[in-house]
Amino acid sequence: MAAGHDIAIALRAAYLVLHRRSEAAFASHGVTADQFVLLASLSRGGNALTQRELGRRMSSDPSTVRAMLVLLEKRGLVERDSHPTDARARTVALTEEGQRTFSELWAVGEPIRQRMISVLSSDEADTLVALLARVTEPLNTESVPASSHSPEDER
Repeated sequence: MAAGHDIAIALRAAYLVLHRRSEAAFASHGVTADQFVLLASLSRGGNALTQRELGRRMSSDPSTVRAMLVLLEKRGLVERDSHPTDARARTVALTEEGQRTFSELWAVGEPIRQRMISVLSSDEADTLVALLARVTEPLNTESVPASSHSPEDER
């Protein structure tokens, strides 16, 4: 039990310090750390993603994703459209302004990322990423109660 507790505490500490530093760095740009993750997820998508796929990539629930998208759409950073084959779904993509903003934010966050990984060798960084993916997998594959998602979450 101690190892599980220690891992959970260490992961939480790492997340919180990264989140706090990122919030501070992005504040002057009017973007939160969570919104940065959303923009980063869209920038890696290539094509437009559905809101549901975006939520999976971000490990975030549909209502949180929707709320962020509404704010970012008002700022002209993302655009949402009807899905071509599923009337209940929406697709999301970065606008040109969203891509420019993401590029600026990426540069602003670079010193944080560099400081974080500077204590690791390249092999250790790769191993850490692989281990985090491995310990996250069982938690992501558990079934989610049907009541936690409604069609409105896609709107």
